[in-house]
Amino acid sequence: MKGISDITLMLRKTSPRLVKPASLVLAACVLAIAQSSSSPQIPDVRLDADGLAPRPIEELTGATIARHYAWAWRDLAQALESDQPDRLGEEFVGFAKDHLVQRVSEQRQTGVHVRIVDHGHHLKAIFYSTDGTAMQLLDQARLEIQTYDGNKLLDTQIAPHEYLVLITPGADRWYVRDLEEVSAKTF
Repeated sequence: MKGISDITLMLRKTSPRLVKPASLVLAACVLAIAQSSSSPQIPDVRLDADGLAPRPIEELTGATIARHYAWAWRDLAQALESDQPDRLGEEFVGFAKDHLVQRVSEQRQTGVHVRIVDHGHHLKAIFYSTDGTAMQLLDQARLEIQTYDGNKLLDTQIAPHEYLVLITPGADRWYVRDLEEVSAKTF
């Protein structure tokens, strides 16, 4: 998205008479509203692939994995908070998607839903197949999990969570195929 200075410069080049103080204020208001109503926050995801065996990953591959994993968690948080399994998006497939759709459906039946405040993920790549078709990650996540009954906050838990993740590549993205929570530990 362009900043206010970019918009002002563009307006001056197009029609210098249009750029007056009132129009600058209006442009700033429109820009502020557009930026504040943008899509939900994407969590911070860091990938550590040092010493990965049996093969290393390229830098671009690592950046792509981190980006798609962040999108997956953003979509998961939206699905849980809204009780809408279709919000899971394309990043989850197979067993992971089936499990999460079931969880959202059960949540909808009980009337109790979860809101995740995501404070970031540290991924450690622990296996990458020689043919590049699968990668296993250990995710040390910093999550704040709020439990609601309707609009009433029942509980808030701030604790580290650890997940074992299986991801596989597709034509244009990496897919989360399995996401299993393992015993959390302090990190």
